[in-house]
Amino acid sequence: LLATAAPSSPAPVREAEGISEYRLANGLQVLLIPDATKPTVTVNVTYRVGSRHEGNGETGMAHLLEHLVFKTTRRFANVGAELSKRGMDFNGSTTTDRTNYFETFPADPANLSWALAMEADRMTGAKVLRTDLDTEMSVVRNEMEAGENNALGILVQRTQAAAYQWHAYGRSTIGARSDVEHVDIPRLQAFYQRHYQPDNATLIVAGAFDAKKTLAEITRVFGALRRPARALPATYTVEPVQEGERTVSLRRISAMQGVIASYHIPAMASADFAAFEVAVTALADTPSGRLHKRAVEPGLAAQTFGWTGRNPEPGLLNLGLVLKSDNDVDRAQALLTETVDSLVKEPITAEELQRAQAQWAKNFDEVLASPQQLCVTLSEAIAAGDWRLLFQLRNRMEAATVDGVNATLRQWLLPSNRTLGRLYATATPERTPLALPIAAADALKDYVPKAAVAAGEVFDTSPANIDRRTQRFELANGLKVALLPKRSRGETVELALNLHYGTLDTLRGRRTEANLV
Repeated sequence: LLATAAPSSPAPVREAEGISEYRLANGLQVLLIPDATKPTVTVNVTYRVGSRHEGNGETGMAHLLEHLVFKTTRRFANVGAELSKRGMDFNGSTTTDRTNYFETFPADPANLSWALAMEADRMTGAKVLRTDLDTEMSVVRNEMEAGENNALGILVQRTQAAAYQWHAYGRSTIGARSDVEHVDIPRLQAFYQRHYQPDNATLIVAGAFDAKKTLAEITRVFGALRRPARALPATYTVEPVQEGERTVSLRRISAMQGVIASYHIPAMASADFAAFEVAVTALADTPSGRLHKRAVEPGLAAQTFGWTGRNPEPGLLNLGLVLKSDNDVDRAQALLTETVDSLVKEPITAEELQRAQAQWAKNFDEVLASPQQLCVTLSEAIAAGDWRLLFQLRNRMEAATVDGVNATLRQWLLPSNRTLGRLYATATPERTPLALPIAAADALKDYVPKAAVAAGEVFDTSPANIDRRTQRFELANGLKVALLPKRSRGETVELALNLHYGTLDTLRGRRTEANLV
């Protein structure tokens, strides 16, 4: 809802790396990155909500909302159509930790004003209607089916699911098909209202714009949104230390095969994180990485890949090989693990570190040169806890040493800390039928009850009665027998046989053997 009081002036927080940070009274974080040399402006909004914030039965909700906020809002019948009509380059994306939206357009005050007003409108004013979901569901299904038909993508999902026993990082961002297709609209609306609020968002404006006028307009438009009274629950699940190598095998009809090794690593904020960025380049880079030289050049694989999870909570380092249909999967996996394990005897060299640092610096400069790329990259750091973490990672990459990198990799890249995934291409994969829930009422439609079980007698358990009714005798071989006849439920018979062996002296100190007997 909109407040009637005039918004107060934003509080300056800090200036660093050419970025000015402000905080509105309603909790909205604002980052201004003016660059008069650019012909465009990018408006970006990052919400600190992703798939790890979903509960049971809610998987896919964060991604569904990414679609629905392009639909009906308080002011617009179709936000996506309005963006297209203005020729803006726009998109949205959902990860485990955040949902991000941006639009890039030629630098123009009118375009900027409209974009700011639109983002403020859908921040709290998206309708999240069933009719919009019904029309958008075909698009969502197409995304899901495209993902399900991507065998290598499914391999990554299955491997990450096996890597996490408890943490939500093991769930796919797109969600379970059954959850998505049966989503409860009131529950989805509640998810939106809980997370799409100014105190859970960061607005970034980057490119050619007047910073003073833009800040005033942001204050007027976004400052009118009330700060919510609710408190967002903290996530606190910690994945236990993995105690042994895990393996996932996937067999699918596919033109390609693949292997992947996923290692648990610290969060992006960790001082050790830069070492894993170095490892990705040293091992998986093309054409200089070790995996490329050992697997691709000899023809044992078609391609290498690798990335680190820049997450607010401990994530994964992923390294892998894409294989042709006639490559040997098991041989490729052995080569992959041997290459990683060999870091103990063949540690990262000074040359490899320098190459990784140079490549990282080049990529970082390219990000800084593009307002749109900078906004999206900052969104990952924002989700990880603070936008400055991106620049802190740059500093740590520059300061990384050979000894420091190798010490970190020796500590974390252990066989017991990895989950391996293997994709085998097959023309005839074996599949069981899909097991679906069955309502008890349906299962009982043809149920015919049988005669009741014989009830048995009410038995007096007093010692006198038991003694009176028990028949005792001894067989010729010395076996003593006690029979207690009674009418039991279901006319069942119970037999107990007690064997006595040894003496106090012969069994002394031999309790274990006696128990085994």
